Amino acid sequence: MSALIEIEGVTKRFGAIVAVDDVTLNIAEGEFFALLGPSGCGKTTLLRLLAGFETPNVGRIRIDGRDQTRVPPHRRPVNMVFQSYALFPHLSVRGNVEYGLKVAGVPPAERRRRVDEVLALVQLEGLADRMPDQLSGGQRQRVALARALVKRPRVVLLDEPLSALDAKLREELRFELSRLQHHLGLTFVMVTHDQDEALALATRCAVMHRGALVQVGTPAELYEFPASRLVAEFIGAVNLFEGRVITDAPDHAVIDLPGEGIRAWLDHGTGLPGVPRLWLAVRPEKMELHKRAGGRPAPRMEGTPPGHNVLAGTIREIAYLGSESVFDVELETGRRVRVIRPNLTHWDQEDFGRDEPVWLGWHAEAAVVLAR
Repeated sequence: MSALIEIEGVTKRFGAIVAVDDVTLNIAEGEFFALLGPSGCGKTTLLRLLAGFETPNVGRIRIDGRDQTRVPPHRRPVNMVFQSYALFPHLSVRGNVEYGLKVAGVPPAERRRRVDEVLALVQLEGLADRMPDQLSGGQRQRVALARALVKRPRVVLLDEPLSALDAKLREELRFELSRLQHHLGLTFVMVTHDQDEALALATRCAVMHRGALVQVGTPAELYEFPASRLVAEFIGAVNLFEGRVITDAPDHAVIDLPGEGIRAWLDHGTGLPGVPRLWLAVRPEKMELHKRAGGRPAPRMEGTPPGHNVLAGTIREIAYLGSESVFDVELETGRRVRVIRPNLTHWDQEDFGRDEPVWLGWHAEAAVVLAR
């Protein structure tokens, strides 16, 4: 795919604060791209730079091959959906959606046709005459989205689009946003701090920290192969173990974990030659629990020699979440590790109890090594 949006060496400062720091990024036509990161990381400023509400101190922004760096917002081929909806309270649903077309001088008959078309698209048929205060939160968000889509922009910018909604409605609208984006073939750029939202919706994500891009990739790449501890900890939950390399061959590696008194076996090389100190990252759902009471021996984990990738601990807390259970396990060293088990049957949650001694471990392919 060709790049529709090209961000080249963009920096934005507010006084002494560097909000966006030398960002270079290409976004392809038809992508659903997410800017992800904690509050203050620069993601919203970068979105506002794309919208034209801010101007970079350094760098250039091109959309569809045209330099937009100094072009005002209303002349850019983008429309923005704000976190607060930003609907006109004195205008009906139809009035809100057609406002931009009216300002642009689109004839009344064409306005009506396009508004009816987009209201059907966001499933708001029959609500055109309602006022914003007569709508639910989800309906207001659909109106805001319809207002952005009706002008047929090349790019739709979404600023925390679902954050004001309750959990069930957020999940419903995630599917709706994905359906609309796929159906229309538009390029969506979304800002969010919600990792689940980004993973569920985006074709690619960029994780930001202190104004800079830390890692760009598909949701699966960010989750399964984080480039740093920062990404590993921000995208989902993770267990991190500090270690040093004992063996680093093309087809396997052995990592000493002195803090835990064991060694870890990987079914691949570390890819980090000459790095003496690193971290082993294991996602909680990739860890297994085994009974330890009654002198049961440590299990052998798949793909590993005996004695590797296995730790002794005691379950201290259990959280039952319906589809899965989360276990807080205290290791013999005193540190806590999280394990997630799916509840595949009605009784899975009863397999283990609080204060029960357990073995926990992971397969040879389950861990990722991180240099920083």
